[in-house]
Amino acid sequence: MSFQQGLSGLNAASRNLDVIGNNIANVGTVGFKSSTTLFADVYANSLAGAGSDRVGIGVAVAGVMQNFTQGNITTTSNPLDIAINGNGFFRLSQDGAIVYSRNGQFRLDADGYIVNASGARLTGIQAVNGQLAGSETELRIAFDGAGQPQATTEANVVANLDAEAEAVTVTPFNPQDPRTYTYSTSLTCYDAEGRRYTVALYYVKTGSDQWAVYGMNGNTPLNDDPATPELDPLTVLNFTNGRIPDGDPSLRVTGIDAGNFVFDLDLTGTTQYAGESGIVDLGQNGYGMGRMTGIAVGEDGLIQVRYSNGRTEIVGQIRLVDFRNPNGLQPIGNNLFAETPDSGTPIPGAPLTGRMGALRAGAVEESNVDLTQELVNMITAQRAYQANAQTIKTQDQLMQTIVNLR
Repeated sequence: MSFQQGLSGLNAASRNLDVIGNNIANVGTVGFKSSTTLFADVYANSLAGAGSDRVGIGVAVAGVMQNFTQGNITTTSNPLDIAINGNGFFRLSQDGAIVYSRNGQFRLDADGYIVNASGARLTGIQAVNGQLAGSETELRIAFDGAGQPQATTEANVVANLDAEAEAVTVTPFNPQDPRTYTYSTSLTCYDAEGRRYTVALYYVKTGSDQWAVYGMNGNTPLNDDPATPELDPLTVLNFTNGRIPDGDPSLRVTGIDAGNFVFDLDLTGTTQYAGESGIVDLGQNGYGMGRMTGIAVGEDGLIQVRYSNGRTEIVGQIRLVDFRNPNGLQPIGNNLFAETPDSGTPIPGAPLTGRMGALRAGAVEESNVDLTQELVNMITAQRAYQANAQTIKTQDQLMQTIVNLR
């Protein structure tokens, strides 16, 4: 029987060394989860019932269990390196099959899909016009998107006009003559093809509490009536105690024809207080053509793309999945796992919701292998192998002694 016991011990120790060796080999593998060998004693069945002097017949490997504890998170220079801090797995599509991973080393392929080193595509919710829509799909970052220009359709200018300024006495208004206006400002606008225009606004104080606002697109007056010899103002502002009531029609000028584009001008918030005239707020909704300059992934999985035209757009959200029994997942190589009946069905969710962890962009989760512990385990397994070999050798010597009794 000692031969069987020793042989089972050799097999178990050898299997344990295989597991330890695999852990040590993957100490630098991102997202790798170490494994532990589970042993079980072996007893022969007895028809006579249990006894007090039963001796086992060795050991068996009951299984190999992976340790899904969190690995250390290390920063990198790649914005598409993503670490999961907490529970969850990345969901990926590989040749039509769904697989899972803790390795977040991603990149963009030639078609704009977010893929790992083996080409599996990361899945999530795609955004349409900056809004998440639809079901889970392969995430793709288009190389145009917000890079396409958009014509200016709305502009807002909030200014404070100096209440102590003298009314203009030189008429008519002439943008080339500073004596004909009190204050001027400008804003950049765009047409549908991304061409840039400088729209200038001129404020002319015509009375103690009254200002006329003129507009120019380059050398072209805005909304000017060619039938009249003088330039026409866009609107006339009448102040009471330094303000104009919100909703006053004079504050919103619609349908301003700038030649290649038409826009609405909102002057709400403009005031007349003593002090130097100046701009409080200014903006418009157009932009020129841009190219992608950067990608950012938030803790909640939202993917934002930055463009050279100043635009930032949400293009999608990474979704995670979790399992009731992660140890039931089947490792299939390339840092990937497959679902099995033992793992249970995947539980999907966005990062930072429910049981899901947070994402860390520009970082990776290191292997959770404790190299020092594995080296100690290797020494222990080696000693166990030697000891089991020694039991076989001792049993052989006893049998040789019996044979020599003749």
